[in-house]
Amino acid sequence: MPLSYPATAADYQILARRKLPRFLADYLDGGATEEQTLRANVSGWQDIALRQRVLIDVDNVDTRAQLAGQSCSMPVALAPLGLAGMMAQRGEAQAVRAANAAEVPFTLSTVGICPLDEVKAAANAPFWFQLYMIRDREYVDTLLKKAWNAGCQTLIFTIDLPLPGPRHRDTRNGLDSSGARSVALKAQQLLSRPGWLWQVAIKGKPLTFGNLSDAVPEASNLDSFKQWVDTQFDASVTWQAIEWLRERWPGKLILKGILEVDDAKAAVNVGADGIVVSNHGGRQLDGVAATASKLPDIVAAVGKDTEILVDGGIRNGVDVFRALALGANGVMVGRPWAWALAAEGQAGLTRLLNTWQQELKLAMTLTGVTRIADISAAHLDLPNTHKLTQAGEQQ
Repeated sequence: MPLSYPATAADYQILARRKLPRFLADYLDGGATEEQTLRANVSGWQDIALRQRVLIDVDNVDTRAQLAGQSCSMPVALAPLGLAGMMAQRGEAQAVRAANAAEVPFTLSTVGICPLDEVKAAANAPFWFQLYMIRDREYVDTLLKKAWNAGCQTLIFTIDLPLPGPRHRDTRNGLDSSGARSVALKAQQLLSRPGWLWQVAIKGKPLTFGNLSDAVPEASNLDSFKQWVDTQFDASVTWQAIEWLRERWPGKLILKGILEVDDAKAAVNVGADGIVVSNHGGRQLDGVAATASKLPDIVAAVGKDTEILVDGGIRNGVDVFRALALGANGVMVGRPWAWALAAEGQAGLTRLLNTWQQELKLAMTLTGVTRIADISAAHLDLPNTHKLTQAGEQQ
């Protein structure tokens, strides 16, 4: 049965899988090893119950907030997503337009397809830039200057990727191989999606890693890129490297990939303006805890000292409310925006973000809260409410 009117992130995922070559759909959907953390991220939010309240004046519910000093229609930011420009024709440019229309921040990945200049030309508001620390520090300097000159005032620095996680779906689809067998498998998958071939691969050229085109040999070749990643992603990075980065970046600096209280405290001490509680969407170390379970302790430890975002498994506006009630200042979302983009382009992403805002507004209305700043653990119905309430009060 055709899905003519997608409404949820799951609906858009179904449509995206119908349009994308399997290796791209699985690259987007997959996680590390047995994908336990990938599943736990989603169920972690679903297990949190809300407290419904009635006969409270909720005539003027306002979902507006600020993230990294930027005014937003709701406390949601589009997370950096590698290869997003392969999910739809010039995907990052479409996504930034949708984010601007919805008044939420968009984050361009270092390994996105569209370069900084193209995204800047498509945007009508400042966007964020995400960075990996690579061994070539001179090139890091170059990227930072390009991002700043493009109007980026917030840098998301991903710190949980010293090595890429083992993603078995990619192996099964031949994405990790370069031999004749792999080429034939990927070609078969491509030919099964003629619409994608025409709209994205042909009309959407060039499919290169735009921000790395002058650093990566054969930047349009996934195999060459993987070899470059293996040699350039820097597993020797320590907190001293963050100090080096802090000296060079004049804007907001947010560290993404923190799961433990000690690391959250270290991030504050090194001068970060914010952190993202994240396990990389379950794509790195399988078996680590869901972000929903880690958030309260981190909020209790550093919530007064820094801005806290969270990602991983957030699928709707109610999940956004849950994250805020646990003490987060906002959330980052990755897969849902890519699904909507792959399914219906900019228009689909605009619709999904509008739906999320309405879901968040309804959650606020039926829990009796009218401002984002007033959401707390008191609006959750959990056995461990006392601990969570303390976390919410400290934030």
